[in-house]
Amino acid sequence: MNNGPLVFLAAFFALSASWFGFVLTPQIQIGRQQQETNIVNTAEMYPQLRPGIAHQGMEVYRANNCAACHSQQVGQTGVVVDVVLTETGTNLTAVDAVLKKIEGSMNVAGLAGGLPKTILSGATMDAADMLAKVLKKAGAKAETRLVSVGPDMARGWGLRRTVAADYLYDYPVMLGALRVGPDLANIALRSPDAGTHLNHLYAPQSVVSGSAMPSYRFLFETRKISGAPSPDALQLPKEFAPAAGFEIVPKSEARQLVAYLLSLHSDTPLYEAPMSAPVAPKPAAAK
Repeated sequence: MNNGPLVFLAAFFALSASWFGFVLTPQIQIGRQQQETNIVNTAEMYPQLRPGIAHQGMEVYRANNCAACHSQQVGQTGVVVDVVLTETGTNLTAVDAVLKKIEGSMNVAGLAGGLPKTILSGATMDAADMLAKVLKKAGAKAETRLVSVGPDMARGWGLRRTVAADYLYDYPVMLGALRVGPDLANIALRSPDAGTHLNHLYAPQSVVSGSAMPSYRFLFETRKISGAPSPDALQLPKEFAPAAGFEIVPKSEARQLVAYLLSLHSDTPLYEAPMSAPVAPKPAAAK
């Protein structure tokens, strides 16, 4: 019996099913995604197109295969809720009693000049809502805030997981598969100084002791100082600085790459990746 046609049909259907599952279905789901008003509590459009120099820097990032050692995808394992006290109200005795139930050493006097302040961390939504209601009954005001949790958040690499919308204007999307170096999806938030990035590209160990990252000195020009030093010259530690009378100046490719790095931040609250902004204490009143 000739089983050739049957084997062919089985292989054809297996490949077709794989194509439908791994190519066509994702294309239908997110391939036609467009910029939309999807930011929680605002009408702002997200994401925004990267500026021209940052877009050029994306090509420099790609050309130097930075994705071989860095990822651009933040994962999370769940969401917890923090309760933030914003106002103590006038019934301080009642509020004090609530705070002591949460933590024996916490009291209203210790909150002076420090509001808003997180008084409960890592709670479930039900527990957080219940505490907020108890505080409200005592005359205080409190907010519940969503906090994404997971190993990447613990490392300080992001405030929420990255989602498809974050990469809408990136082509190709350089998610990366290895983390020889840290994830860069939010590097602009962690390191917003352009000079630090330029120093890191030229001499990685001048910024991160023991860094395994190779030097990208070909993105810079070493030149003799003629007259006044260039305002763009790198400010390097002595052991990495050029010889006396010379300076290191970034080429256009280095500037473009740094502009791209400074455009990397996925910190916008989205309905598919909710979170709350970090709480900054109000400055103490002048005495």
